Amino acid sequence: MESDGILHLDVCVDEHTPRPGITKLLTNLRPQWKPEDIQIKAFTEGITNQLMGCYVGSMTEDPVVLVRVYGQKTELFLDRDKEMEMFKVLHRHGCGPQLYCNFTNGICYEFVRGVVMDDTLLKQPSVYRLIATEMGKIHSIKSGEVGNTSPQTPVLWSRLSQFLNLVESSDSHVQQRSIAHLEAPNITIIIKEMEELKCHLQHIESPVVLCHNDLLTKNIIYNIQEGTVKFIDYEYADFNYQAYDIGNHFNEFAGVKNVDYSLYPSLELQFDWLTAYLESFKWCNGGDSSVTKKEVQELYVRVCKFSLAGHFFWCLWALLQAKHSTIDFDFQRDHHKNKQLREGFTSISNPRCSGATTTTSTTNNWGMPWLDSTSTLRRSRISLK
Repeated sequence: MESDGILHLDVCVDEHTPRPGITKLLTNLRPQWKPEDIQIKAFTEGITNQLMGCYVGSMTEDPVVLVRVYGQKTELFLDRDKEMEMFKVLHRHGCGPQLYCNFTNGICYEFVRGVVMDDTLLKQPSVYRLIATEMGKIHSIKSGEVGNTSPQTPVLWSRLSQFLNLVESSDSHVQQRSIAHLEAPNITIIIKEMEELKCHLQHIESPVVLCHNDLLTKNIIYNIQEGTVKFIDYEYADFNYQAYDIGNHFNEFAGVKNVDYSLYPSLELQFDWLTAYLESFKWCNGGDSSVTKKEVQELYVRVCKFSLAGHFFWCLWALLQAKHSTIDFDFQRDHHKNKQLREGFTSISNPRCSGATTTTSTTNNWGMPWLDSTSTLRRSRISLK
């Protein structure tokens, strides 16, 4: 059966014993494959869903079908119809894999060949410029091409409100499950922080574009032979602030399981990244691809500010996952690491967050004397005010 041009199979894949359900799926998708020949490789990087690669023969040489089983209760805060829409749009523009079908509790789609991004690759100029260029291309996809001609509203605030409501409704349960030294914050404090954040960020002029919204390293595939990158996993993809998508990606340089904020991109890397991004974004929008230092500076400031929203978003997400997820991951710790960074470096109530320099400042080659190019966390001292 097809819905909106997408094949739907009435199959449920058990997360503990997936082979019977996967065999039923592949009987429809790959009828030439003999069930006894099908091999299944489980990928362990996911922290929201279970992902498995299915193939006959060699995974490196033969066709592979990816089967993703949705995480428990993720339908509470993820729009699966929107995700499938994003699959179709991004594939149509050459930015994503083909979606083969959806089933009762998941989807099947094309395997993107290449290597998963890592910390070393992420800081190589030839690679991060590819990432910036690809993001510029995706950000250039117009709302009309997604089936909506009206101006798009950024998804950030509605999604944060949705998460906040879910956290509030389950607050007592989350508190009970929290580790003693990593207590979940009081819901009143969370609401206050969100209101302050929204008050400041709504006044920043950042274009609303089609965003990935979850560009951590494991969602970037690098094809060395072709010299290309592709973004995968579109659960959070939607129209949002341009600066949010970039700032969230910069946040992810620090990692997920083994968080190290010394890996946050240096000022020089950020400016080079933003230059490549703007060249791509302007060119894809039919304009002159030349970029001025002023344009890079202005985007840099917006990105720094919206990076705060990224930390807040994933704090709420971690609290929800701590209650519902069956994935083996310490979500309370993930919440805590975001909370620490917000409080230690980017609190909007922290007097150190003024534009004034609190340490010896040098004028860098971008003509920005209020930045100390020797500090990878200097960006955190920019005021929201």
